Amino acid sequence: MKNLALFTYKYRKFVLAFWTVLVLFFGFFALKLPSVLNGSGFEYEGSYQEVQNIMQSDFDIPATSMILLFEKDKEAADNDFTAYMNDTLSNVEKVKDTHVYRPPSSIKDNRSYAVLSFDGTDDKRAENIKEIRSKLSDTKLFSVGLTGGSVIAEDMNQASQDDLVRAELIGIPIAIIVLLLAFRGVIAALIPLVTGFVSVIIAMGLLYFTGQKIDLSIFVLNTAPMIGLALGIDFALLFVNRFREELGPAPIKDATIKTVLTSGRAIIFSGFCVLLGLVGMLFIQVGIFQAVALGGVAVVFTSVLAAITFLPALLSVLGPHINKWTILRTKEKQMSGWHKFAGFVMKRPVIMAVLAIALLITGAIPVAHMKLAIPEANALPTSYESRTTFEKYEATFAEKDITTVPLIAKATEDMTEAGALENLEDLILTLKKDPLVSDVESIFSATEMTAEQLTGALHVPEMKAQLEPAFEQLTNGQQAILQVSLRADGSSDKAKDWVREWENKQTALDVKVGGQPKFQQEIFDEIYNKIWYSLAFILISTYIVLFFAFRSVLIPLKAILMNVISLSCTFGIVVWLFQGGHLGSVPSDIALMIPIFAFSIVFGLSMDYEVFLISRIYEIYQETGDNDKATLQGLISTSKIITSAAAIMIVITGAFAFTGIVPVQQMGVTVALAIFIDATIVRMVLVPSLMKLLGDLNWWSPLRKRKIVRQNG
Repeated sequence: MKNLALFTYKYRKFVLAFWTVLVLFFGFFALKLPSVLNGSGFEYEGSYQEVQNIMQSDFDIPATSMILLFEKDKEAADNDFTAYMNDTLSNVEKVKDTHVYRPPSSIKDNRSYAVLSFDGTDDKRAENIKEIRSKLSDTKLFSVGLTGGSVIAEDMNQASQDDLVRAELIGIPIAIIVLLLAFRGVIAALIPLVTGFVSVIIAMGLLYFTGQKIDLSIFVLNTAPMIGLALGIDFALLFVNRFREELGPAPIKDATIKTVLTSGRAIIFSGFCVLLGLVGMLFIQVGIFQAVALGGVAVVFTSVLAAITFLPALLSVLGPHINKWTILRTKEKQMSGWHKFAGFVMKRPVIMAVLAIALLITGAIPVAHMKLAIPEANALPTSYESRTTFEKYEATFAEKDITTVPLIAKATEDMTEAGALENLEDLILTLKKDPLVSDVESIFSATEMTAEQLTGALHVPEMKAQLEPAFEQLTNGQQAILQVSLRADGSSDKAKDWVREWENKQTALDVKVGGQPKFQQEIFDEIYNKIWYSLAFILISTYIVLFFAFRSVLIPLKAILMNVISLSCTFGIVVWLFQGGHLGSVPSDIALMIPIFAFSIVFGLSMDYEVFLISRIYEIYQETGDNDKATLQGLISTSKIITSAAAIMIVITGAFAFTGIVPVQQMGVTVALAIFIDATIVRMVLVPSLMKLLGDLNWWSPLRKRKIVRQNG
């Protein structure tokens, strides 16, 4: 660390020039990041995806379909409505790689629909959607809307970009005010903001190149800047504050070196804790967790690197000028409010600790009722046509609590052979006996023949010719496709249990299950099966890092337990807010990824304050050997800066609560709330209480080579 500090001081202008080049280079590609983001991120390499691929390649069923929903005024004539639909569909058919299918259904509740399929490559889908929309036009009596999975995903991408701008417009001005209040000077206040932007710009540029190689979820566009800005500003806040403290009595060079050795060291350990939390998500092989983990790793890496190289170089160039343009001057008090509060807590450690823990446990109670769901169209704001159109389509044409599940049955011989047809018929009879199955569409229902009748008919040339279209549509070589209707909602536990059971059921044919229930089941199972590995990795690795940072057995354990309790309280309040529909929110299930994101991200972020605070206490304890004095002085010296850092993180992440995408709202509220609880109840009450109660035991370690001697008696 000392060599690094000397290098950044000696070559400070070169270091700043190097970072300037990095910002300009990666900034160009950062602007292009939205173009490489695709989909919600809920992709998983399992049976669902395999069935989708088979349906597309072997049965010519498009992997992605869109829906055109037509609506007429109740006074309009049906003939005119039909003419309007035909004209619209004729225009849409002119769009390249687009095919139109209009189901043979009558007008229902003044609505009708058509299905569109797209044969082009994925990178052309956005252009395809844009061109289709350009062909649509409403009249006084008729209207048309476009929806479907790919349309909703494209709108999610656009909404994410809009939300990012909105959150920045809300969060950054307030963050500037907090920084001005913390530093009371314009120059000092702007440095953390500049550092945060430098970190985020470079990280987003790196993610652009990553997105060329692997699929990245559109949620990266929100989570990466959220983490990067909050973390970059936090690190800079700590660093600048320590530099200003050291600058008073020491020359610029010595102040820079001392700041890197103390705050720089704390930032590295802190960043490593955040990094471990994000890496823990990589155990879960679902696209969105992989993407957010990679995005988070990129911003943490650039934030730490900027804090220990860019910042010392910039501060050593500024020197005393960092205190220029002071706008608020205050008289130093002999005893600050923080001093009084810390003293009050440490005089009553048992009572304060019990009260804090009771409060946290009370807040955690609603966690038991948490309902998790994969975000769908309702995650979009109601202002988006794709959401409202989808809801209208479902309300009018979708059968309530009926889900269609495609099954691919594979035989050891061609599906035109007698043995294969008999086994397929047996499979269908077994399916129909299942109480959850309402209907099965197959080659038998399409031809209205049994296996025996089909076998006989295939030996008659005239009848074989008549049956060929049905066989071409519903069979392919050794494979046959079945459409099974279930009496259950696609996201219900009943449907998920059914597809899981049938995937593992032994039959004469090899059966692969697809459809929405399979998609949901595989995602949920992957998370529930792997989350324990993720948690174990985060908890154990964090303990090891903190153990070597503070040479203590109890401090890392205490930090981890406090984080788990405070996060449980956070989740409980989030459930109360969103599921309960309190404080003006619309009742909604918690997005499936929120608890995992929050735990992985917040666990590391909240360790920032633990590392900042304990590093200062440890530094003083090494000098004095007095645990109570070290705790009190550590709290007094860091309380203001930790509170300011927490306030900025709350503002930056909490600003996303005012965005339109529901999961992003939930994420913003969860992170902001977790940081608030951590910086108040945990850091201001629990930490000093437990530090007081445990005394010198806080610092016990079998690896400690020498005992710290008290200097004052």
